[in-house]
Amino acid sequence: MRRLRQLAARTPAGRQRYVDLLRALAIGMVVLGHWAVAAIGEDAAGRPTGRSALPDLPWAYPLTWIAQVMPIFFLVGGYANAASLTARRAAGVDATAWLLGRGARLLRPTTALLLVIAAAAALASLVGVAATLVRTVAWFATIPLWFLAAYLIVVPLTPAVLALHRRFGLLVPAALAALVVAGDVGRALGPAELALSNYVFGWLAVHQLGIAWRDADAGRHDAHPDAAGGHPPRPVPARGRARARRLPLSRRAGGAALLGGLAATVLLTTVGPYPVSMLNVPGERLDNAAPPSLALLTLTVAQFGLILLLRDPAERWLRRPRPWQAVIGVNAVVLTVFLWHLSAAILLVGALDAVGVLPTPPVGSAAWLAWRVPWVLMLTVVLAALVAGFGPVEARTGRTGRTGRGRPAGGGWRATARSALAAAGFAAVVYALVVNAQTPRSAPEPLGLPAAALVAYLVGAGTLHLLRSGWGSRG
Repeated sequence: MRRLRQLAARTPAGRQRYVDLLRALAIGMVVLGHWAVAAIGEDAAGRPTGRSALPDLPWAYPLTWIAQVMPIFFLVGGYANAASLTARRAAGVDATAWLLGRGARLLRPTTALLLVIAAAAALASLVGVAATLVRTVAWFATIPLWFLAAYLIVVPLTPAVLALHRRFGLLVPAALAALVVAGDVGRALGPAELALSNYVFGWLAVHQLGIAWRDADAGRHDAHPDAAGGHPPRPVPARGRARARRLPLSRRAGGAALLGGLAATVLLTTVGPYPVSMLNVPGERLDNAAPPSLALLTLTVAQFGLILLLRDPAERWLRRPRPWQAVIGVNAVVLTVFLWHLSAAILLVGALDAVGVLPTPPVGSAAWLAWRVPWVLMLTVVLAALVAGFGPVEARTGRTGRTGRGRPAGGGWRATARSALAAAGFAAVVYALVVNAQTPRSAPEPLGLPAAALVAYLVGAGTLHLLRSGWGSRG
């Protein structure tokens, strides 16, 4: 608590605290949503199994419009990345050094998760647990990594898309949305693989909206929302006609975005071909989130409108010491909370099953609904213990990464090689996460993770760590 009070006291007056609150709320909603729709049963051998309860709860599909908050995370990510990159460039740090610092905040907590899973899987395999069962458990534990793969594609593109925004303004997210529509048409008329590009274009469009928000907000808030006590960036004016296309942030604009986004989403999910659910429902022909669809983008517009409408009262509330200290505390370990929340469910299910008291009521029954409350409360306790153990990895990264150790690289071949190695490192990490996500959960994997994916991840993350420590930038 003393540390939180110190950080709160050092918060710059112009800091955009609302962005930090939105990040914390988004991850909290994801965690609660996953826990709430978890359906635990038993297989033919009497072993616990897990799945989403959504296919059995069609009445809950409209509620997913509230529960689907990943767009808010990417929106906040665009805001934060634009602000942070602008600040570091103003301090004389190049884009590669910024990217390495950004990557460290994402990859250190992720590395801790993967190493623990691999070690636990290896131990289980050594004592005779079937490799298919080992993989099933690891598959559930690594479900959160699909999001990280998408985000690790978007973040390295920030320097390029920020430059595009300064030149073309709101035409950039509009063009990305058009590409999403093209992907939707492709998967509606042909194989689903025609929409795979939407994983990039869809989340990049939401991220770009966050960049536009930051640009329009630069005159009001000069402190970047990367971490408490951060250094204020110098707002960089948009060039040419882009300034005339700045994102409106008034309450009137918020109301128009909320109503217009909701109206468009209703039309797309009733008259149009898109499903009502904004979360994955097995068996649906189209999926609004994996990959992102036009319907998810229109919902994002509505969510952004609500964000603008709630902004003033939220900012007044965050001027109070206790709420702001709580937001600082959550953001210090927010990725740890996200990465470990399904591991908490696995541990709790295993413990309850081991002592013979694991409830498996039918989905949608009164007993299942009543079990939601103690289920979530117990999961909160388990996750709190995991965060207490692994949260310091992320918290220390946040403190050391605030200023960044990367020095501006010199020109010439050395800087080019350093940037190329950084790109290769990120590519290896993304490749590893995608391979793990695509490997069937019943595959025989003694390490829980595909060996090729684990090696690629460690090589990529290790390369980025070496580059961040200064390797490749010294003469």
